[in-house]
Amino acid sequence: MFLIIRYLPNLPNLPWGGWQGKPVAQENDTADMRRAWLALIARMTTAGVRPSDSDEVRLHKATLSLTTGLISLAGVVWAGMYAALGLYRGAVIPLAYSVLSAITLPLAVASDRFDLFRTGQLGMMAILPFLLQWQLGGIARSGAVVVWSFWTPLYALLTGGSRGWQGWLVVFLVLVAASGIFEHAIAAGAPSIPPVFSAIFFAMNIGGLAVVTILLMRYVVRERDEAQQRSEQLLLNILPRPIAQRLKRDSGAIADAYASVTVLFADLVDFTTFSAEMSAQKVVTLLNDVFSEFDRLAEQHHLEKIKTIGDSYMVVGGLPVPRPDHAEAVAEMALQMQEALDAYAVKEGMRLALRIGIHSGPVVAGVIGRKKFSYDLWGDTVNTASRMESHGVPGRIQVTPDTYALLRDRYQFEERGRIAVKGKGEMTTYFLVGRLRPESLPKSSVV
Repeated sequence: MFLIIRYLPNLPNLPWGGWQGKPVAQENDTADMRRAWLALIARMTTAGVRPSDSDEVRLHKATLSLTTGLISLAGVVWAGMYAALGLYRGAVIPLAYSVLSAITLPLAVASDRFDLFRTGQLGMMAILPFLLQWQLGGIARSGAVVVWSFWTPLYALLTGGSRGWQGWLVVFLVLVAASGIFEHAIAAGAPSIPPVFSAIFFAMNIGGLAVVTILLMRYVVRERDEAQQRSEQLLLNILPRPIAQRLKRDSGAIADAYASVTVLFADLVDFTTFSAEMSAQKVVTLLNDVFSEFDRLAEQHHLEKIKTIGDSYMVVGGLPVPRPDHAEAVAEMALQMQEALDAYAVKEGMRLALRIGIHSGPVVAGVIGRKKFSYDLWGDTVNTASRMESHGVPGRIQVTPDTYALLRDRYQFEERGRIAVKGKGEMTTYFLVGRLRPESLPKSSVV
């Protein structure tokens, strides 16, 4: 019943009428009631959940609470029905389950002893339906109320994983066998129940169990899917999608060679000195704001962010899926990174500048290790791009002749001349200034 309310917002879209043309006050009352039930469900699914709990433990606790609530509600309904028919002894059993559950669930939440609560629930689910069946005169007269005991191994599986449910399944099967063996002896001293009521009991027991089972399984499946999606998203925040899919299939080292990519390094100029005057919170906030915008630009241009190191940012174009315009995509991002940082500096009243270096060439990319792994690049291209940044000029984008050769027909450059580059000797480098105007582009490249 609790979970049925979860789907009430979809009821107006169903094919039957009755919801159309309601008075506004009645619709508001219905909406208020729906919100109240949804709030109750939310409280039940988070009952006893602690920040340190894993997703699996959270799901087990939520399933414990929701299952208890659903079956307790069914117990109250069944107790009222039996009492109305004068079967007072029979009514005591489902009512006792509901009352005991209502008392022990808050105690379990307060003490975080869900293990004891679970054991108590399993015991009541296993025994009470059989006691009720024997009280009513056996399987036929009770309408097979024993089917509710089938929830015992299922409940154990949903709330405890793979441990312990087999034992409860054995208990259920033994009690079913005992009920069949002693059916005639039990029926002899039982109260008389008209066959029509036994048929109604049978329909209600089968239907009630089916509804509870479907609703709980729907909840468990949805929560499992959401947990998997969160895990998948976390993995994709670390690794490119093709690499993540390969890693899930093969846990070994992954390494691929790429003949031509473009690597960009960016660094916030004098950030170490600048951040010394700021609180730790402001430093983290600033870096988060700036790098989050860079992440957005990388996604916009379909580039692969590799990592951040302190106040440095590394991105690459042309992998893991090769593309012919990798240098152009990186150049666009570099120009927009400068624009974004300038806008942020003006907004925050700060003096911020980027030093950017770009180089194009072959690399090896992959994932190594077993713990805290990441997708990384290796090769001279990476080292040269890093040197372009470290030997660069604040506020400028410095590129190598290789990148210049790929971009000179579409972008404007200034030749810096020959500079001494650590580990590379003297190199002629260029500053990327901006995009060429359409009238300056070669005719073959103008669309």
